Amino acid sequence: MINAPSLANCGLFTMAEEMDGMIRGGVNFVHIDIMDGHYVPNIFFPLSIVQAVRKRYPNLTIDVHLMVTNPEDYVDRMREDGADYLSFHIDSTRFSRRLIDSIQQSGMKAGVVINPSQPISLLEPLVRFVDYVVLMTVEPGFAGQPFMHDALERLDELQKLKKETDTHFMISIDGGIDREHSAECMKRGAEILVSGIYTVFGQPEGLEKACASYQKEMETIQKEAGFIGLGAICLCEKENIS
Repeated sequence: MINAPSLANCGLFTMAEEMDGMIRGGVNFVHIDIMDGHYVPNIFFPLSIVQAVRKRYPNLTIDVHLMVTNPEDYVDRMREDGADYLSFHIDSTRFSRRLIDSIQQSGMKAGVVINPSQPISLLEPLVRFVDYVVLMTVEPGFAGQPFMHDALERLDELQKLKKETDTHFMISIDGGIDREHSAECMKRGAEILVSGIYTVFGQPEGLEKACASYQKEMETIQKEAGFIGLGAICLCEKENIS
């Protein structure tokens, strides 16, 4: 299980302090949202954040989620700034296959994002080529929204598609997830959980302890379910861990 705290939940004046706490709590994978005010009605973060995070935390795995129009324009910049994973919304470009290839040829993992209002079947032409799929469990654009419960059924649909196509993409869950729904997603085969205010941020025990306890709790559930995901394997490959 990969705990991927979303930096959108950090305070603008306390981000470095909070990120230090996450790392002490065992986090080695972070989620960064880039919004352009066109694809979603919000603007967040500046592109320079990726380079800043890479410079300060060279060993972190950086997952960038593009909520932008014309995502193909961002690939070179994200590669240069140090992103490891790069995902885009399937309705933000007319040429998804070309964009997937471009991301992978740049040395990054390529992901596609599907919104709650879009049928899972839209992914069928792409799942043989992507490294991961991001299942949005809120409508994109704003942090702090509650998890949409019917997303669990959509996760089941996504797993069915994965089995039918004999593919091995990772599944990331993004949006309003709490610990109860985290557990349900893990049991259904999710491997990356984008955590926020309902799981690790703003918890009484503090961010460091919340990250550590969340990771331990979800890994226990994962083991009890008998599910071994690809996420840990990918991280091991990146860090040359045997």
